[in-house]
Amino acid sequence: MTDKMTEENILRMFQDTAERRGEEACLRYKRGGLWRSLSWTETLNEVQILSEALKKIGVRSGDRVALLSNTRYEWTLLDLAILSLGAVTVPIYHSSLPEEAKHILADSGSRMICVENSTQLEKILKIRGNLSDLEKIILIEGKVMGDGILTMEEFKALGEGEVSDFGSRIRQIGLDRTATLVYTSGTTGPPKGVMLTHANIAYEVIADEKTFPVDPGDISLMFLPLAHILARVIQFYQLRIGFTHAYAESIDKLLEDIGEIKPHFMVSVPRIFEKIYTKVMNDVESGSSFKKNIFYWALEVGKEHSAYVLKGQAIPTGLKIRYALATKLVFSKLHKKLGGRIRFFVSGGAPLAKEIAEFFHAAGILILEGYGLTETTAAINLNLPNMMKFGSVGKPLPFVEEKIAPDGEILVRGKMVFQGYWNKPEATREAIDSEGWFHTGDIGEFDERGILRITDRKKDIIVTAGGKNIAPQNIENLLKTNPIFSQIVVHGDRRKYLTALVTLNPDEVKSRANGLGMTYKNYSDLVASPEVHEMVKKVIDEKNQNLAKYESIKRFAVLDKDFSIESGELTPTLKVKRKVINERYKDIFDGLYSE
Repeated sequence: MTDKMTEENILRMFQDTAERRGEEACLRYKRGGLWRSLSWTETLNEVQILSEALKKIGVRSGDRVALLSNTRYEWTLLDLAILSLGAVTVPIYHSSLPEEAKHILADSGSRMICVENSTQLEKILKIRGNLSDLEKIILIEGKVMGDGILTMEEFKALGEGEVSDFGSRIRQIGLDRTATLVYTSGTTGPPKGVMLTHANIAYEVIADEKTFPVDPGDISLMFLPLAHILARVIQFYQLRIGFTHAYAESIDKLLEDIGEIKPHFMVSVPRIFEKIYTKVMNDVESGSSFKKNIFYWALEVGKEHSAYVLKGQAIPTGLKIRYALATKLVFSKLHKKLGGRIRFFVSGGAPLAKEIAEFFHAAGILILEGYGLTETTAAINLNLPNMMKFGSVGKPLPFVEEKIAPDGEILVRGKMVFQGYWNKPEATREAIDSEGWFHTGDIGEFDERGILRITDRKKDIIVTAGGKNIAPQNIENLLKTNPIFSQIVVHGDRRKYLTALVTLNPDEVKSRANGLGMTYKNYSDLVASPEVHEMVKKVIDEKNQNLAKYESIKRFAVLDKDFSIESGELTPTLKVKRKVINERYKDIFDGLYSE
């Protein structure tokens, strides 16, 4: 494929690919229990109609148009239609509260918003009186009457039958134009709008093409929120390569959808791999001694096989035979649950526990861990099949420069680094220095091969009363390899020792409790019992053996409910909001330090 990055924006890439791929499947989605498809020709036609409709209601180049919806194929169509006019897409997470949405809409000055359904519409109607710039609301699903509200059918009708100048219009969009404002939370204050240009997106997509082993005939299943830059970039990458995108119904039906779609690759976040790993280990531990012995034998064989693969060495014949048997007896079941033809996963958004990466690789499932931020248009580092290192995020992608500052912070410069924060010149100057280096806020180090390892967020580093610097995520990931745990937050800044707030896996706790013959009224009663406290203590004590003394957990508290997106304790990509947890459970943490 010709590298036209200096002249092609993502819309031109899309049009070229659509003309090349024609009647091949572009988008797949589920309606009424059946998977349906849009061809590339149909997808291009839909985008052209929506583009004309936007133009008809007055959207012009530079206008901001918001999208408040879960991941679905209409999100992609609307995004491309907005961009085709030189307008700016402003994504809002479907889990956002009305106040969050109000800040984003007001700060961006969005003239129009597309909302998924009546639930999301209700949020906007509550705050509409405070939004002087907001003129129109498009309702993707459902029918609601109201001033300035159009259903998707009414909206599309405005663009049908119009003579489109789509091709000439998209050729006029300069690469230096802002394409999207992606709002990202800071450590203090409201979310800031990250300005990403068409050039940022084009270079990211081409860097992925030079790195990613993807073919036009592949199919990928998308479940991450398209409001997140990682999911969005994969959407744009598809437009260049021409593979098929399927949209999962929901995260709850993810495994069911994987079984039906049988994807060749997927982009995910560590929490999903943690859940799969926990489910596998739960099934093993609840099985017979024979089943356990077979599983752990297969796992050891898998790890031995993995070591040869990672070193690029020829695998001995005896090991090949044992690994084939291990795959047939054990690993094939996991492969089948993941669709049977998955070549690799990409993991991003948060660090993946080394032990979990090792487990999947031993089972013959490749997870390529990467690193990036909203401000870098998603990925800037990625492990490759022939250059993998567990616990690392790989080498920098093309068009990226990286260095480590004296205090350990990762600095990045290159084509994917954002323009700045919308209407926040001071915050921009703090983030990007005079030499163009973006200060990521992450701490890391390079090995002798130039592979980057992230140790923690700079703001999350715990400095104990004794002056020790500790990266809490490493400890949390180590502990979470035991299936009894769901979430863990390590605490101890300016304290004498570390403590932890933990949530448990209900199925695993109940299974262990039943094995001990315990009786209990409800789950809250169970997790408050001395027996469960002792279970947790035993696991933590075992894991502490793998940590330096100053990194070990001295005391802990167990919550009777898990963290959730709805409670505001998890981000939409299932990362713990550490600041929220520390503030919300301050009394519990303080109690763990009382003598």
